[in-house]
Order: sequence, then structure tokens, then C-alpha cells
Amino acid sequence: MSIQVGDKLPKTTFIKATADGPQPVDSDEYFKGRKVALFSVPGAFTPTCSARHLPGFVDKAEDLKIKGVDEIACTAVNDAFVMGAWGKQGGADNKVTMLSDGNGEFAKAIGLTMDASKHGMGTRGQRYSMIVNDGRVEQLNIEEPGAFNVSSADYMLERL
Repeated sequence: MSIQVGDKLPKTTFIKATADGPQPVDSDEYFKGRKVALFSVPGAFTPTCSARHLPGFVDKAEDLKIKGVDEIACTAVNDAFVMGAWGKQGGADNKVTMLSDGNGEFAKAIGLTMDASKHGMGTRGQRYSMIVNDGRVEQLNIEEPGAFNVSSADYMLERL
């Protein structure tokens, strides 16, 4: 069973690449007292993720903030170094925070994993987006396998 609207996010630790090396990010602290647009991709540098998903949130960052979003974050089952490099390449600096879920613990805890082993990628997080308000899921948009329709920045903006 996956997480639902109204549920509190489970406590976990993300890893964020910084100039001082990888740094832990406590989920309870990160989401506390603010509205975060969080989206998940199956993998950094993969085609749809790189061509459409991340660029959409980078391009719409200001529009989301005008609608009351305090921060935009991207997560994937990739290590912090990969997430950091992908964010730099995608122009995410100061627009989208890249949060590594390298061991897939967050994806597992919210029930949104997928088996990408036929592509040599193992267990990954599904493609989705959500609005998290003070640690609780306020909006949840989970994609069907292989689709890119309801997790985009545009779709999220239409519902804010």
C-alpha cells in the first residue's frame, strides 16, 4: 500500500551533495513547517527524467513559489554524487534541491518502488510528484508505469 493524501511522511534520511561532501538531510526537519513540491524520478540522467521531468520543475520554479511552494525537491534512488551532477547539468541550482535516496529507503517506506531490473537498474522509486505541507501529503500524483502525465510541474501547478 502506498502513501495517501493526508498521511505523514515517514522519517528517513536523504543525502544531499554539497561543496563539503555528502550531507545527511533529516526528513522530519526538512519538511517541517513548510510546503514542499517533491517529485521522484526512476533515475537521474535517464531520457524522460532529463528531457522533461527535471526541466519542467526548473522552468516552473518561480510559478510554484508564487502559488505558495516554499521549496522544490527531486528524489531518486541514485547516490548523492549522481544527483548533484545531474542537478548541475539540468540547471537545478537554487531552484530544485536534489535529495538522494540512494538505498531506496524512502521509496520503500512510502510504498512507491518499482522493479527496473530488466533495464539493469534494480529497485527504483516510481515516478510521482506530491505536495508535502508540514510533513503531510497534501497532493499526490503517481504515474502509471512508463507514463509522464500527472507528475509534471504543469499538472501540479494546475492543482495548486
